[in-house]
Amino acid sequence: MSWDATEDPDDSGDLAVREPPKILIPVRVLKGQTVPEPLVEFLRPAEIVVLGYHVLPDQTPTEQGSMQFEDRAQEAVEDIASGFRGAGGGVETRVVFTHDRNQTVARVADEVGATATLLPNPTSEVEDVLVAVRGSIDVARLVDLVAALLADGDERVTLWGLTGGGGYDTEAAVQRADATLEQRGFDPDRITVETSDSETPIYDIVARSAEFDVIVMGEGGPPVLSAVFGDDAERVAEGAVAPVLVVRDLPEPAEPAEESTTADGETDEGDEQQDDGDGSAD
Repeated sequence: MSWDATEDPDDSGDLAVREPPKILIPVRVLKGQTVPEPLVEFLRPAEIVVLGYHVLPDQTPTEQGSMQFEDRAQEAVEDIASGFRGAGGGVETRVVFTHDRNQTVARVADEVGATATLLPNPTSEVEDVLVAVRGSIDVARLVDLVAALLADGDERVTLWGLTGGGGYDTEAAVQRADATLEQRGFDPDRITVETSDSETPIYDIVARSAEFDVIVMGEGGPPVLSAVFGDDAERVAEGAVAPVLVVRDLPEPAEPAEESTTADGETDEGDEQQDDGDGSAD
């Protein structure tokens, strides 16, 4: 879904995302990955789901990984969650042992109804936020998430429109995003608007991320998640780029339910996961 640049923002008073937004944060829990304190404060208006995951070798059963590592993983996830609780935010936790990280992150995001997924790269104080506006994304959700997180702060926001063909009016889209942020209470002096031609917008966004404290971008289909959460992103993360907040597309309307012969648990794709609360597996 893309932004309708002909629509008056005053005609759309409701936010296109839930309030408070729900942010899923996958962390490599047994590799010492944490969430920087400035990000905890940045995300304070949101509900948080900390997903501690550990990728197992294909030949290792997930049940074995759970038995071997669960206590360490739960303790590490709880340490991260306590930071959000201390900042006054709502937080829940999950621990997952899996053979496929990307598939697990996508599945858990669906299960919890996540508005966005965060790649928690290192950052200092959050002062400059880049919002990447490109074709084939729901810009209304993108901008409204930014408004929900930042309307009461003083962070600067750069709306960067990337034109890559396809008939998408990028300039109109960023102008509408600008108008919407102002409608949501942003001081115009906090907002910068830019447009650029780009044949590879995803990688151009990642390449520019070192200029900003947080990157906000739309999901826009599987290639984005692959770029953000795949091997390329891991190499970028080693270069200490900014955290990347990926706003998820709205799910497609559900098909009518049909009788299924699938065995119980088969949709879990072999994950072994534990939630906070009673600690029972899904």
